Amino acid sequence: MARDVLRAVRERDAYANLVLPALLREQGLSGRDAAFATELAYGACRALGVLDAVIAECAGRRIDEIDGPLLDVLRLGVYQLLRTRVGSHAAVDTSVDLARVEFGSGRAGFVNAVLRRAAARTAEQWVEELAPQDPVGHSAFEHGHPVWIAQAFADALGARAAELPELLAADDARPIVHLVARPGDITAEELALVSGGEEGRWSPYAVYLDGGDPARLEAVREGMAAVQDEGSQLVVLSLTRAPLLGPDNGRWLDLCAGPGGKTALLGALAEIDGCRIDAVEPAEHRAELVRKATRGLPVAVHVMDGRAGELAPGYDRILVDAPCTGLGALRRRPESRWRRTPADVRELTVLQRELLGAAWELLRPGGVVVYSTCSPHLPETVGVVGDLVRRTDAEQLDTRELLPGVTDTGDGPGAQLWPHRHGTDAMFMAALRKPL
Repeated sequence: MARDVLRAVRERDAYANLVLPALLREQGLSGRDAAFATELAYGACRALGVLDAVIAECAGRRIDEIDGPLLDVLRLGVYQLLRTRVGSHAAVDTSVDLARVEFGSGRAGFVNAVLRRAAARTAEQWVEELAPQDPVGHSAFEHGHPVWIAQAFADALGARAAELPELLAADDARPIVHLVARPGDITAEELALVSGGEEGRWSPYAVYLDGGDPARLEAVREGMAAVQDEGSQLVVLSLTRAPLLGPDNGRWLDLCAGPGGKTALLGALAEIDGCRIDAVEPAEHRAELVRKATRGLPVAVHVMDGRAGELAPGYDRILVDAPCTGLGALRRRPESRWRRTPADVRELTVLQRELLGAAWELLRPGGVVVYSTCSPHLPETVGVVGDLVRRTDAEQLDTRELLPGVTDTGDGPGAQLWPHRHGTDAMFMAALRKPL
């Protein structure tokens, strides 16, 4: 099963976190078997850079000179050798047997030779032999990240860049599941009791699950709860807590709503406060996801480009959860770190600035817009916000004050969350108010 996931990721650019759950349900795997398949599939995707470096060294050839299906088997074999407690003989033998069945004895011999060379050193010894010598490059290799992403994290950490190894290690670990209790339907305390989870530290609606399939929980099936990172919940809360100038007329906007997780939480809070939300999503299939997530809530979904100027200005609160590189959620999307490139950043920052600018035009005087990204990369965060501040009379609120009890979110005025500090995705958020 893990091999099937790696093949889908390699051949179809599939997302492991979408492929694997479907395969688990299809094949009826649960318990320890499902946990092991999950660890192999997600772990191998996360550690791809290390695995490929070891394979190339042991095979004496470049990775692109090895047939893809055979490479999948080698990656799983090396992952078991270096990053699991599976015995070396078992890891080698199962990989060789798989290769023999699929490719014949000749290629099985090649797999056997590569894996036996890989097994001759520990993971630590391979890191010392193959990792770059500079601190950032060394940490990036050890914890399975491209160097450019590790450098972006170090830049965002600023004066606390010494935390980079700890951050990368947290980013390389499998995260626990976060649930959100829908306000008005169920409390976090009640959700923790019925799910066997634990109430979250930062959001009053968060619950942590150590394992299991959240889709099987009755509260999730009935729409009273959903899977949502606690950092995403805090983004929504920062918008609802931001102080306006003048009364809140209850006209809110989610300018980048798909797939609808933040919109659903915002909609539940809006319903309690007697407010209404316009939710914008340009892709019809993602707009349908927003409709499903917000069914029964005071949310109107509009299939349009948020930059098109088709909405009437005058919103009190606007959320711009902008499309981004997703570097802050790499632990939940294990293959993404190897797909993203610096060129993606350049393209996305143009879109991000345009969306934030469009939101500013739609905001009423005295209203607040919260800009957020699931990325800590400075050009996507303070760079985009700083551009708007330079071009307008925007007043930057201290976003940290909108997150009471949440510690260590940076020097302000924006707030930056981190996996190693907060146990969340690396969400960035900044609150901007338009003067009267």
